[in-house]
Amino acid sequence: HYQLHFIQDAGGFAEIGTILPAFFGRPMASAVYAIPNIECQSTAVVTNTVFTTPYRGAGRPEATAAAERSLDLWALELGLDPVEARRINLIPKFLEPHTTAIGQTYDVGDYETALDKALAAAGYDELRAEQARRRAAGDVVQLGIGVSTYVEITGGVEPFGEHAKIVVLDNGRANVYTGTSPHGQGHVTSWSMLAHEQTGIPMDQIDVIWGDTDLVPEGAGTMGSRSLQHGGTAVWNAAIELVEKARKLAAKLMEADEADVVLDKDSGSFHVSGTPSITKSWADLAVAAHTDEELPEGLQHALFFQGAASFPFGSHVAVVEVDTETGKVRLVRQVACDDAGKVLNPMLLEGQIHGGIAQGAAQALMEEVRYDSDGNPVTSNLADYAFISAAELPSFEVVHMETPTHLNPLGAKGIGESGTIGSTPAVQSAVIDAVSHLGVRHIDMPCTAEKVWRAINAVTS
Repeated sequence: HYQLHFIQDAGGFAEIGTILPAFFGRPMASAVYAIPNIECQSTAVVTNTVFTTPYRGAGRPEATAAAERSLDLWALELGLDPVEARRINLIPKFLEPHTTAIGQTYDVGDYETALDKALAAAGYDELRAEQARRRAAGDVVQLGIGVSTYVEITGGVEPFGEHAKIVVLDNGRANVYTGTSPHGQGHVTSWSMLAHEQTGIPMDQIDVIWGDTDLVPEGAGTMGSRSLQHGGTAVWNAAIELVEKARKLAAKLMEADEADVVLDKDSGSFHVSGTPSITKSWADLAVAAHTDEELPEGLQHALFFQGAASFPFGSHVAVVEVDTETGKVRLVRQVACDDAGKVLNPMLLEGQIHGGIAQGAAQALMEEVRYDSDGNPVTSNLADYAFISAAELPSFEVVHMETPTHLNPLGAKGIGESGTIGSTPAVQSAVIDAVSHLGVRHIDMPCTAEKVWRAINAVTS
């Protein structure tokens, strides 16, 4: 039986951040484990502080941390290795929808494989051996190993889908109009790749346009790790429909049966099967479309609505060193295996994971909004608020895994927040693990040097 109670600081009045821990925490309550009974409740507390709004992960790192810390404590009580405790309780691999005790349906999952990949990349057994050596020697700097295995919810059910439109110009270039507005996710590259794969138009001749309400009539935006699932699929569908419209026009211009017209994606031109020397380029078709009054009917835009949430998953291993005399923590390794379904662009995927890990590690170790007794913020500028930087982070180790979802034709799931969701509890657990042999059972995030020092002294003084 698993009891989960979210207590959310709502600030001075209710905003969207007030509901997010419960909104995402309830469907994630079972996490990756076969828990037969779950009790989940949420309380929002109004305080004399600033209201809360979403941050990367938006309640999902906290829900994952609750499950992972509970399992670590259970393992400690029973004298089990944290990995063994997870293996005992993991939901077995499934490629068809699986419904948890809380009533949430996951699309696909292979949690043990993700765990195995992360452990192998980290060299888990060797890390435990080094930890045992340091403990036996009584080293001042102790090694901590944290493991998290997670599932998250992305691209959830919404009252709207996502818009995309593709227009080919007289010069053969294409404009892709998208309802998602990127702020670093790489949509220009990804959407160009999707349009190119269907049309054969070179990527450097495809322009992606967003955020202009004169040109893009609708769009839900970039949030909730939804863009590729909704926006990318809309672009994919629009490209398919555009090719079909172009095929009809090419057949008319070449006086051929539509079924005999093929698209050569290497050259980006249409020809009749068996006579590749007679072609119509995208530019030819665009000019004809603007001058011919007797065009065949067709579509050039699409609206995609996924209809259900996808559930990416993964496993992280964090390794820290803790100075037991000062409480100082140093993150020395972070291994991540994040399964986001079918990968469109590996470089952009790794960029999203890296950013997520950095923010998750920051939440676990440093970042905190603090107030004085009157409710005045005391961490209101960059001098007082402890932002993490590259100096505090190691080079991240990313392990790839792909388990496509059936919910969209791309097989894609979200990735924008996975790094945060997996790393936050892994880093926190690693810090606690480094000093658990001294009797420390738990340290609240952020695990600052002061908190760690106080926790050590509380059990050793």
